[in-house]
Amino acid sequence: MARLLFKLRHVEADEFDEVTTALDQAQVDWYQTAAGLLGFSAPAIWVRDSADYPRAREVIEASQLARAQRLRSEQAQQPALGFSAHLRQAPLQVLGGLLLMALIIGFVLWLPWLLWR
Repeated sequence: MARLLFKLRHVEADEFDEVTTALDQAQVDWYQTAAGLLGFSAPAIWVRDSADYPRAREVIEASQLARAQRLRSEQAQQPALGFSAHLRQAPLQVLGGLLLMALIIGFVLWLPWLLWR
């Protein structure tokens, strides 16, 4: 009997590829279900034979652990961006955000004066 192995909602394409490649290399018989036309169904990877489930779970856990370690090391190598770097990369977005914050603060400070009249 089939058994749910891995939910695919909010899973990136490269992560899906890594998981399915690991399952194929371990020779696990799996299939995929889609979210459907309206998105109500659960997109997932299923194991056809429930006897393969423990081995498939180990394969996926090992794959996820390796992925997490790889992504952490990639993130550690990238320098953290400060305010000035964000301002250089997306000046309109940063200035727009600052303007929006100033408008909100101005409105919050102006509101009591408006209500006391």
